[in-house]
Amino acid sequence: MAAKEILKMGHPLLRQVAAEIAPPFDDALHQLVEDMRASLEAVGGVGLAAPQIGVSKSLVIFEVPEDRVRMEEGETATGVPSTVLINPKITPLSEEMELGWEGCLSVPGLRGLVPRHTHIRYEGLGLDGKPVSIEARGFHARVVQHECDHLFGILYPERMTDMRYLMFESEVPRFMADLRAKAAAKEADAS
Repeated sequence: MAAKEILKMGHPLLRQVAAEIAPPFDDALHQLVEDMRASLEAVGGVGLAAPQIGVSKSLVIFEVPEDRVRMEEGETATGVPSTVLINPKITPLSEEMELGWEGCLSVPGLRGLVPRHTHIRYEGLGLDGKPVSIEARGFHARVVQHECDHLFGILYPERMTDMRYLMFESEVPRFMADLRAKAAAKEADAS
């Protein structure tokens, strides 16, 4: 298993629709998954799509760390272990959308507020070739939608509805502090 270079925004392969993968799944596919895991571990992300390491195949891996989910959704939320999803399809189960900060290994150093469905079902195949069908909410749903966008040549800035909220990740804390200060001042003026 070898970490691969993560392609950056602007690379033509990141604009392509990835090819579906036909079973049975061979050793080359298993090796691709191991390379993706090594690549993800090397850079410390929560998800990766095969196109991000230069392989235009319909495959994503992700995990949802429990501490991250609990930070966003409360103490009763649970994480999702490392997951391999082949030929994924997403079905929104609610029209409700929620804005959330996203970053991307292919768009390093930036963060943006991106609207995503809050409740989805994702389906596909596991590495063992068995069907997968899971309902996801919150951060779990956001991660899956983000990773699957890569399979259609879409990067998160294209999903943003207001580019004023695309910024360097180092500026997000300052931006949020300023936003809170303005909200507090507005609330104080209203009282």
